[in-house]
Amino acid sequence: MSLDGHFAPTAALLSLPEMNGIPKLSQWQVFRTRLHLFAVAVRKRLTVGVRAVLIMDRSVLLIRHTYVPGWHFPGGGVEPGETAEAAAAREAVEETGYEVAGRPVLHGLFLNRVAGGRRDHVAVYLWRTFRAQRAFSPNIEIAECRWFPIDALPADIEPGTARRIDEIFAGAAAADEW
Repeated sequence: MSLDGHFAPTAALLSLPEMNGIPKLSQWQVFRTRLHLFAVAVRKRLTVGVRAVLIMDRSVLLIRHTYVPGWHFPGGGVEPGETAEAAAAREAVEETGYEVAGRPVLHGLFLNRVAGGRRDHVAVYLWRTFRAQRAFSPNIEIAECRWFPIDALPADIEPGTARRIDEIFAGAAAADEW
C-alpha cells in the first residue's frame, strides 16, 4: 500500500487512461476490486428483518408460527431492493391478511442476537390504520393469527415481542437488542 492509502502506487493510478476525469481501471484492478468487495460483504454481511405491529385501541395482532414456539409480531426478512417499511407492509398482509395504510411509525431498530448472532437487525414499525384484505387461513408458515388485549397477552409470548409491547404501551425504556 502506498503512503496515501492506495493499493497501487499513485504514479500507476495517475498513468491510467481517464474517462470523464476518472482513471479507468485495468481488468485486473476491476477483478481485484470486485473480489475485495465480495470478501468484505461475506465477512461483514448483515441481515435486516422487520416486524409489523398492528394496533387496534389497546390490542395488538400476534401470530404463532408453525416452526418456532411462542407468539410474535408478523414479520420477516427484507428482500434485495425492498425498503424495510415495504417489507413490513408486505409481511403484514402475507401473514395476517391485513393490509396496512399510510406511513408507519418506526419504533426502533434492534440487534437480534437470538436469530442472527451479531449480524441480524430488526426494524419495528407501528400501524394503527389497516383493513382486512382477506380472512386469515392457517398455512404452512403461520398456525394462528389473533388480536390480544395488552393486559391479556398469551403466556408463551416471545420475550422480545413482550418487551416491544411494554415499550409501546407502558412507556418502558427502549432496549438496543431484541
